[in-house]
Amino acid sequence: MTKTSQIVVTVNGEKYVEDVPVRMNLADFLRTKLGLTGTHVGCEHGVCGACTLFLDGVTARSCLTLAVQADGAEITTIEGFETDKNASDLIKNFHNRNALQCGYCTPGMLATSIEYIEQGNPADREKVKEHISGNYCRCTGYQAIVDAICTTIEERQG
Repeated sequence: MTKTSQIVVTVNGEKYVEDVPVRMNLADFLRTKLGLTGTHVGCEHGVCGACTLFLDGVTARSCLTLAVQADGAEITTIEGFETDKNASDLIKNFHNRNALQCGYCTPGMLATSIEYIEQGNPADREKVKEHISGNYCRCTGYQAIVDAICTTIEERQG
């Protein structure tokens, strides 16, 4: 018999009360229990960054976080970025710079990029590359992603 625990989480502004298996990771909870399939699972070891999201305002690897660890937390997934005014210009620049390609890494890449921008970091290509280095992208060669992040920062600065 699988042991379960009840959790209360706020995901993209909506509160959920759910019974979850105690060993279910947060990515699987979001995808299977809530139907939020925008969070992608790649390596399941926290290496690729595809599952990165915001957990209480800080980026976290949802494949390494148990759903029960998120009890009481506020979670923002890619679906929540779509209505976030702070993310909309970055998403626009990802589109404009063709930084999307297949899109598999995009949810995690956007979360990591939003974190970099919201920390007030500069449009410094080397610093951007270092910050996103924990997110793998097999399609873009990273240049378009770095361009989108730097463009977003520059536009915000006027």
